[in-house]
Amino acid sequence: MKPASALLAALALGCSLGAMAGEAEIRQNLAARIPQFAKIDEIRKAPMPGLYEVRINGFEIFYTDEQGNYLLQGNLIDVKARRNLTEERVEKLSEVAFDKLPVKDAFKIVRGNGKRKLAVFEDPNCGYCKQFERDLTKVDNVTIHLFLYPVLGPDSVTKSRNIWCAKDKAKAWADWMQRGVTPEAAECDTAALTRNREFGQKYNITGTPTLIFSDGTRAPGAIPAAQVEKQLAAIN
Repeated sequence: MKPASALLAALALGCSLGAMAGEAEIRQNLAARIPQFAKIDEIRKAPMPGLYEVRINGFEIFYTDEQGNYLLQGNLIDVKARRNLTEERVEKLSEVAFDKLPVKDAFKIVRGNGKRKLAVFEDPNCGYCKQFERDLTKVDNVTIHLFLYPVLGPDSVTKSRNIWCAKDKAKAWADWMQRGVTPEAAECDTAALTRNREFGQKYNITGTPTLIFSDGTRAPGAIPAAQVEKQLAAIN
């Protein structure tokens, strides 16, 4: 190896070892001082020099120095580019590959030619979901994968079970959400509902409705039909 090449290799190795040492020190110090940091998902350099990003519980972002002596919670803003870097990072972490969705645990609602794709996680007792469902009828040529996501209490579990076990799931859902017709009592295998809650916890689905578009982006909340249409059109 030429002397210059050897020097570059040594410098690269030194930087790598320094980064690993910094991460180890951060993990050790934060875990010792703050119990909730006993399990850290990831540590990486933040866009701001001298700052490290610390991620816990999947999507919680904090910032610290290279020794883990100080901790910041909040948004890191690139004022020159006018970008919320923390928000962008969380959005990226929250992306769900559409083809990885467990669609076997959802039922389909097909409108028009059904060419466009959308997945929605909803609780049957969610008022915003009912508002969203009424508005969503304005969106045509779409296949909706509806994931029942009962997180608002025992009655949500009961209604989700009755809808999931209905002979016509889509009709039972529309009758309840749009017309207030209580789903008839029914029994069947409801393991899908448990898996939906587990999936939501894993991917930080904390509220309903939550929409996931075919490009992996998500939109939390009862966004208007016009916005749903705009995002669908931008993808297809």
